[in-house]
Amino acid sequence: MAKDTKRGDVKKVVLAYSGGLDTSIILKWLQTTYGCEVVTFTADLGQGEELEPARRKALALGIEPHNIFIEDLREEFVRDYVFPMFRANALYEGQYLLGTSIARPLIAKKQIEIAEKVGADAVAHGATGKGNDQVRFELAYYALKPDVTVIAPWREWDFKSREALIAFAEQNQIPIAKDKRGEAPFSTDANLLHTSSEGKVLENPAAEVPDYVYSRTDDPGAAPNEPDYVTVDFEKGDAVAVDGKKLSPAALLAQLNALGRRHGIGRLDLVENRFVGMKSRGLYETPGGTILLAAHRGIESITLDRGAAHLKDELMPKYAEAIYNGFWFAPEREMLQAAIDLSQRFVSGRVRLKLYKGNVGVVGRESKYSLYDQDLVTFEEGKVAYDQRDAEGFIRLNALRLRTLGQRRRKLKLDK
Repeated sequence: MAKDTKRGDVKKVVLAYSGGLDTSIILKWLQTTYGCEVVTFTADLGQGEELEPARRKALALGIEPHNIFIEDLREEFVRDYVFPMFRANALYEGQYLLGTSIARPLIAKKQIEIAEKVGADAVAHGATGKGNDQVRFELAYYALKPDVTVIAPWREWDFKSREALIAFAEQNQIPIAKDKRGEAPFSTDANLLHTSSEGKVLENPAAEVPDYVYSRTDDPGAAPNEPDYVTVDFEKGDAVAVDGKKLSPAALLAQLNALGRRHGIGRLDLVENRFVGMKSRGLYETPGGTILLAAHRGIESITLDRGAAHLKDELMPKYAEAIYNGFWFAPEREMLQAAIDLSQRFVSGRVRLKLYKGNVGVVGRESKYSLYDQDLVTFEEGKVAYDQRDAEGFIRLNALRLRTLGQRRRKLKLDK
């Protein structure tokens, strides 16, 4: 392949590198097409895979040791990205907990930091030209380094099939796992928050997801016949302890993941609207996140004022959409985050949850900041004065416009 000159004379590029077949092919393609120095960055986001093989493969492909970066980002990922998102109770299209979306800005941020450190003039990713990830990566790149050159191989190269990719790998002595020869049954993405699966056997939205696709959760039907009860403690909107034990953000999410896996919690079969315009069917497994969302809404139910709670729910779809579409570093997401974080000042306390056969439910909640007043709501005689006769004037004032409309209908003999 001839060197591509459309993007200028790229000297050094930082590649988001997993060590898998696709990014290994991309690594070699960058070397042969751009003739540039390649720096690899591999992030540990809790995907559950050893990262040393990625280092060894990069070395085998000719990358100098000083150009191989591997970072454990699990704590930063949960503390600075997952937890802020969960303060908003964010769900894209009312269901998706944004496990893939929320990981991309952190990877992009680290790529840019490394590019600045090593003097690279370009960054590259392995996202395809049909998906959302290309948008998420590149919007983050440009927000953090406006003059950076972005290389998106899937939009540039001439490979037309998986066979062509494998042929290129064989020509360049890139190791190919046996299960990678031919078409994979589906593709996956994983981190500490979730595992997503899409493509191939999942592309028919009318067909049920095969059992073998699930990797993060046990079958709810085979889950224990007795429920588990768990408590989650919160401080200013963030989870800090499970069953009374203080844990770091990543350790806490890992603990909830283990509980959720056992009970088959957090499965979602979703047809979603991608930002690039098409509909896509995906299978998401978010065991710990599903528990965390239920717990957070539980503690908010007694600590948030009605106006603040309802406003948060109105803002949430915009916030979730901003993350899904790749606008984590955009001013609108930061503005929404500031409002959401302010609302969490008194969202502290303990929530008790029941886990049973794919379901999680709040069964108790307590907080020293609770706005729940039993004397106000009790059917018995309360200590706090609440004159039920006051409700009559409240209702009459709220009914005034409805009565006026009703009088007009009667006068004009209009149908309702």
